[in-house]
Amino acid sequence: MTLTFEVDPAVGPALRDGVLALWADVSNAGGAVGFVPPVTPDEIRPALLKHLVDMARGDTRLLVGRDEDGEVAATAFFTFNTHPLMTHWVWLYTVMVHPRHQGRGYGRDLMAAVERTARTAEGFEAIEAIRLTCRGGTGVDGFYARSGYKEVGRVPGAIRVAPGDDRDDIVMLLPLT
Repeated sequence: MTLTFEVDPAVGPALRDGVLALWADVSNAGGAVGFVPPVTPDEIRPALLKHLVDMARGDTRLLVGRDEDGEVAATAFFTFNTHPLMTHWVWLYTVMVHPRHQGRGYGRDLMAAVERTARTAEGFEAIEAIRLTCRGGTGVDGFYARSGYKEVGRVPGAIRVAPGDDRDDIVMLLPLT
């Protein structure tokens, strides 16, 4: 089976709770998505609410992937730049695939859907690149490189996972032009 992707899905309790559960499960499985395990959906809720507020303002767009049961299985949030000199590229945040789907190629499918969205979805016409950051020491930078992203910057030790466990903040870019 493959995931079914949708841009700008209707936000209701099922989607909200699905994203919260996904985010907690990814975090608790060791995913580098802004939290360190153990974490609960209630601890993640403020971060999701920020995304949802930004979506309501039109500053952020959601790409959601659903599995064969219709459950939220993957996400990526696009955030548009408001600085007038940087409106030609978007940030990509909270890129996740549920741990139960790992190893099936769904991560590659998600990144292909991200690129397709940035190239073809309404409202993305002026976008020339996608920029993201990732936590060093996880190997995810290699995954993004295989998806066409290039490392364009690195801040050593910028992410403190725990006392004595500092990781690089890696900046990656996918040109679309």
